Amino acid sequence: MLPLRPACALLFAAIVAAPLPAHASDHLDTPTVIADPRADIGDLYAWISPDGLRLELVMTIVGHAFSDRLTYAFHVDSGPRFGRTTATTTIACRLATPEEMECRAGHGDWARGGNTMPDGLEDRRARFRVFAGLRDDPFFNNVKGTRAAYQAAIAAVGRGAARDVAGCPAFDTAMVRAIGEQWRHTEGGPAKNLLAGWTPASLVVSIDLATVARGGHMLAIWASTSDGDHRIDRAGRPLTGNALLGTSASDDVADRLKEAYNAASPSTAGRFVAEIEKNLALYDAFDGRCGNAFLADAAAGAHRYRRLARLLVDDRLWVDATSTTCAQPFAVELAVLGGRTASARDCGGRTPLYDAIDAYRSLLANGTTRGIDDGVDRDEREHSTSVFPFLAAPDGSGYSR
Repeated sequence: MLPLRPACALLFAAIVAAPLPAHASDHLDTPTVIADPRADIGDLYAWISPDGLRLELVMTIVGHAFSDRLTYAFHVDSGPRFGRTTATTTIACRLATPEEMECRAGHGDWARGGNTMPDGLEDRRARFRVFAGLRDDPFFNNVKGTRAAYQAAIAAVGRGAARDVAGCPAFDTAMVRAIGEQWRHTEGGPAKNLLAGWTPASLVVSIDLATVARGGHMLAIWASTSDGDHRIDRAGRPLTGNALLGTSASDDVADRLKEAYNAASPSTAGRFVAEIEKNLALYDAFDGRCGNAFLADAAAGAHRYRRLARLLVDDRLWVDATSTTCAQPFAVELAVLGGRTASARDCGGRTPLYDAIDAYRSLLANGTTRGIDDGVDRDEREHSTSVFPFLAAPDGSGYSR
C-alpha cells in the first residue's frame, strides 16, 4: 500500500483541526484578515432580479462591522459570452459611520448619505440602491459533520488506500457510506447548522443592468476589500481561495500563498493553477470513483484536474443576465463547459437560497451539483431574492461576537 502523501495529510489535518468559529466559506484565511476581520469577506452573492432589470449583489463581512479606512467593492466584468469579458464596472463603498456612507458605481453614479433603514440609500439617478448593516447570514453549513467526514476519510487513507496516477485515493463502498453518514449528521445526531443566528455586517446593492452590462449579457463578479491600493481580501465562488491553496505547505508558506492570492485579481491569478490542481484529487475521491470530477480529463494522466483548476482560479461568479430564473448554482459553467442544456435557462451566480456548499463539493467529487450532502439543506431564517435588502433581519436571539 502507498503511504499518505504530505498534501493529503495536511489538507485533512487543516480541515479537521480548524478552529470552531468557521463562520463563512472564506473566513479568516490570512494573517491580514485575522488582524482585522472587518476586512474579511465571508461570502459573495449575485443574481438577476425576477423582473430582469437589475443585478442583485450581497457581500457579508465576518467582522460584524465596517471599517472607516477600507473600501468595499463589487467588481462586475461583462462580455458577450462565458470566458470573455470586455468591460468592468466597480461599485466601491466607503463607510465612515452608518450615517456617513458613499458608494460609487463606475464613473457616473454615486450615492452619499445616511444608511439606517432597510430601504437603504438610493443614488441621485435612481440607478442603484445600497444597504449596509447587520443581517442574518444566509450561508448554512454542517461544519462539525464535515469535520467528522474528513476524519473518517483520513483514517481510510492512513490505513493504506491506494492512489492513482493523479493522486486520487481509492475508497471502497463501505468507506464511502461511512463518510457520507458522518457528513449528514452532527455528533451522531441530526445535522445542525453551525452558523445559525450568525449576523455578519452585510453590504447589499441592487443596480440597473444597463449600468453593469456594458460589455454584454454575461457577467462575472467578484468582491474585494482594500486599504488604498492594497487589496486585503477577495471572494468569488465559495471555498476556492480558502480550501484549495497551501494544503501541502508549512503554515508560513501557506499564509504567504493566500496573501498573494488575495492580492491578485482573477485576471492575474494564473500562477495558482498548479497549486489548486494538485489538491483537487482528494475531493474527487469522496464518492468512491476517481476521475468523475467536473471537467476531469482521463487522457491528461497526472494532470487530470488541470481544466477544473483553470476554471476555479478565475474566481468569479458567472451570471447570465438574459435569464430571470436563478435556481441552479454554477449554471453558466455547467451549460457552457459541461453541455448541460437544462442549465442554460438559469442565470447561475449565487442567491441567498442556494445550497452552494453542497453543490460546490459535489462538482469536485462527482461532476454534478448533487451527491455530497452535509444534511443541512436550508437556513433557519427566510431570505428573499426579490425584496431588498434580501437577507433576513437579525431576530434578537442571534449573535455577533
